[in-house]
Amino acid sequence: MTESTVFDLALPTAPVREILERAFAEDAPAGDITSQLLIPAEARATAVLNARVPGVFSGATVFRDAMLLIDPDTDVELLVADGEAFDAGTHLARVSGRARSVLLAERVALNLVQRMSAIATKTAEFVKLTEGTAARITDTRKTTPGLRVLERFAVRCGGGANHRYSLSDAVLAKDNHLAVMTGGDPAKLTGLLAAAKAQLGHTTHFEVEVDSIDQIEPVLAAGVDTIMLDNFTLEELRTGVALVGGRARVEASGNVNLQTVAGIAATGVDVISIGGLTHSVAALDLGLDVELSVG
Repeated sequence: MTESTVFDLALPTAPVREILERAFAEDAPAGDITSQLLIPAEARATAVLNARVPGVFSGATVFRDAMLLIDPDTDVELLVADGEAFDAGTHLARVSGRARSVLLAERVALNLVQRMSAIATKTAEFVKLTEGTAARITDTRKTTPGLRVLERFAVRCGGGANHRYSLSDAVLAKDNHLAVMTGGDPAKLTGLLAAAKAQLGHTTHFEVEVDSIDQIEPVLAAGVDTIMLDNFTLEELRTGVALVGGRARVEASGNVNLQTVAGIAATGVDVISIGGLTHSVAALDLGLDVELSVG
């Protein structure tokens, strides 16, 4: 189990149920006609969620809730907890119930738990590579529309942290915002940012993205909370961290992968945000294998 994951932050019930209801309405709008044709109504089955590759588990309760939404009489035994590492061949969960119900719920349950576990596994790889540094691995808003709550939870299961949840949560002024604000006149930057910050409540976080060293001082002069150094080289990151000198939190973003993350973390940045945690992972190879079918 990854040490930095906050496990007392359970997934909220209502959004998860909404996701599952939409998924089943898409996948079986009029039921599973294959099972209705081939499987007797009284038939029962026991199936095991098997790991075919190693990884970090995420989505245990989502898997359970998917099964129970289709049939509350299904028995689901969770054998591995969210955030727990597992080896290939590990039994992650066991399901027993009406065969038709298990087969109808299978694909939606698998699709979600495979994606969530892939995100958790990838996040854990990045976290491990930055051990011994002060850098925190975070996600971004580059999530699958409608699945953000699940994908963000999966990042936490892998030991990572979450960036702002939505556009409504915090101010993050990026290059396009700054270009429109200043009209291309960098001399206006500090004053405009300071005036904007003065309009915020004291609890609202204010972050600004910069893409060059010479933007750092004008942005810091506005009193921002976090400065994002976007697509900086390692040398530029080290210079940027030194210039900031603790006056704001420093976030690194851009060109972050498993080959570069350790070097980025070693520059002294506080946060490393990685869109690839969620936008480009491949589903982890998990399978639901029927052990026994009776009746």
